[in-house]
Amino acid sequence: MATILHIDVSAQNTDRSISRKLSACFLKTWLAERPSDTVIRRDIGQSPPGFVSAKWIEACFTPEAERTPELAEILKESDELIGELEVADIVVLGSPMYNYGMPAALKAWVDSVIRIGKTFSFDLARGDYPLEPILGGKTLVALTSKGEFGFSPGGIREHMNYLDGHIEAVAHYLGLADRHFVHSEYQEFADERHQRSRVDAEKATIELAKTLAESSHYDHPTPAATERS
Repeated sequence: MATILHIDVSAQNTDRSISRKLSACFLKTWLAERPSDTVIRRDIGQSPPGFVSAKWIEACFTPEAERTPELAEILKESDELIGELEVADIVVLGSPMYNYGMPAALKAWVDSVIRIGKTFSFDLARGDYPLEPILGGKTLVALTSKGEFGFSPGGIREHMNYLDGHIEAVAHYLGLADRHFVHSEYQEFADERHQRSRVDAEKATIELAKTLAESSHYDHPTPAATERS
């Protein structure tokens, strides 16, 4: 059995959010194939994590045994988010592009879960690449929506795409080695190209969900099926 961490990032509700529709489509398809799997729901679009502060940094770099109750409380949310990531086999991420990059809520989540001693280790003996991920063997399914178009490699706005590359860069430190992206574009144009892009993205999402669900990679013992948020 597998555990899926389902993260939605859009500030919009499902009626208006394309990325939310795509992530819901993935989960619906997956659970039709594997109804006993566990889904952990994390809606950071509606309930974003807190931002990093000086006290948060102090708490991170204070050894756990030396943390005051105040410092431990500051890291409570981060500990919870990391706990969800640790048990997940697959992270299904539905995210829009805001101003050519990550929404603030997603950046806040990333900053909360990429933590020394928890999700990565640091050793200067490794030379110019002292950081190494602690987690591994996980799958990322990133389902994105973009108002304009041409953000894929070779596209006219490839150089403006600071969402996909950022997700790729941080995924390594979250143990997300197997990565899949599906994109819907043209939203701001609201024309036939947008409708076609949405249909193609939904088809690709369904196909990806079915392909991954059929993989024996996710057939390992886990607790009975639940969904929590």
